[in-house]
Amino acid sequence: MQGATGDLFGTLPRRTVQSTERLTEGAVVLRAFAAGDEAALMDGIREVERVAPFRHLVTPGGFRMSVAMTNCGEVGWVSDLSGYRYDPVDPTTKKHWPPMPASFREIFARAAIAGGFTGFESDCCLINRYEAGARLSLHQDRDERGYDSPIVSVSLGLPATFLFGGNRRADKPRRLLLESGDVTVWGGPARLAFHGIAPLLAGEHPLTGPYRFNITFRRAL
Repeated sequence: MQGATGDLFGTLPRRTVQSTERLTEGAVVLRAFAAGDEAALMDGIREVERVAPFRHLVTPGGFRMSVAMTNCGEVGWVSDLSGYRYDPVDPTTKKHWPPMPASFREIFARAAIAGGFTGFESDCCLINRYEAGARLSLHQDRDERGYDSPIVSVSLGLPATFLFGGNRRADKPRRLLLESGDVTVWGGPARLAFHGIAPLLAGEHPLTGPYRFNITFRRAL
């Protein structure tokens, strides 16, 4: 599959040198931080998918989400007509979510420290799969019991436009290109920042094909 993003990916120099881009107090993008871990992380995604397949959740308002999702860890984030919540049981398989792969645990610990947050322990990992046209509207991550822990988010595959705003929905978000291997970390005063992903353009990535994957680590309980 070729399209605007495929052409863009073919002409942009891929980031391989690590750097830190500060977004605001408590929020950074760690450029190419996971560049050497991409293959292991994709193996982890496939491992999780075999037990808990990707699915398109329905919002409380009855809308089908364009992003396909699955989870691993002690609990998983789910949505249906009854609301948003964390649940230890996969509603699709009726089994507990699979444990986090070792590659997942290693990356979130390193990334949190690099982002300025020590002692982060994630009990939930939400994996999003984007295809052409999929998007995630501006939202806050506020279904967790507390907001003391940061969010750690790893990008794999096709590049995407990340929208990162303030703590009010009315705040105009910044638009940042996230490439495969980039890791975003936000917490502290930025923990409840509104964020999202603009509609993904069509493309082909050597690691993930026509998809972008996003691995997000949180402390839910």
